[in-house]
Amino acid sequence: MSTTGSTHGYTTQVRETVRAWLDESDRVLIAAGAGLSAAAGYDYADAERFKELLPALSRLGFRSRYLLGAPLPADMMWGYWAVHINDIRHSPDGNPLYRGLRELVGDRDHWVMTSNVDALFTRNGFAPERVFTPQGDYGQLQCTTPCTRRTWPSKPFLDTVVAAYDHETGRVKDRAALPSCPACGGAVFPNVRVGPEFVDDAFLPNGNGMIEWLDATPAGSRLLVLEIGAGYSTPGVIRWPAETITRKTPGARLVRVNPDCPEVPEELADRALSVPVRADVLLTELGR
Repeated sequence: MSTTGSTHGYTTQVRETVRAWLDESDRVLIAAGAGLSAAAGYDYADAERFKELLPALSRLGFRSRYLLGAPLPADMMWGYWAVHINDIRHSPDGNPLYRGLRELVGDRDHWVMTSNVDALFTRNGFAPERVFTPQGDYGQLQCTTPCTRRTWPSKPFLDTVVAAYDHETGRVKDRAALPSCPACGGAVFPNVRVGPEFVDDAFLPNGNGMIEWLDATPAGSRLLVLEIGAGYSTPGVIRWPAETITRKTPGARLVRVNPDCPEVPEELADRALSVPVRADVLLTELGR
């Protein structure tokens, strides 16, 4: 079934086709972008949630969490990072949408490839050794130089920032609380991909493991590439690789779940399915 789809193209037949393809698969690759976490309640564009978490920045005219590179002084920027990362990465609560996805995959042989740096997969039942996060992880900090390939758990640094953070002014009151590199004393940043300084050492083994798993797909097996919430912001990270994997794997199928850009390549013909809805709609219905 090849379809470009739209927000009005989600039908019972589409949903049941997804269910059938999942039932017929013995291997699943979940390829997830920001749309999955947004559907799970972590929408970076949510202005109301931003105002609730960061009222001082909201009063300055900022409207969303997309603050990378914003012209803010260090005490306000680290106040933002501490609040933002504690909310999305270090919250102790489980997430029902991600847990539902894990239950849906069941005991099928599976891997995850995601651009999300929030660790919501591993925090909700997916094995860490089967999750590839090429964009990094908010759970670690790195030197911005970098002077070393080491990284450090972010939570102890951020707890220190939060203890000195003034919610109303948006500033860290004690500049000594601002994090610095334990090795050289220089600036640090979340261990996420922002440029050539990104320290990706910790993530490469899982990337290689996923490639080996794909290369070892047994003849006659059925791989389902379940792509969720991956648009055109950084298509080379999730969207295009998902298409390439489907093309190169005999018998593989692609399910693309995306309310805004659900179109699938025509050349994949009946091996690709467009599902033009948010992930929570589809996954909730499949879990019933």
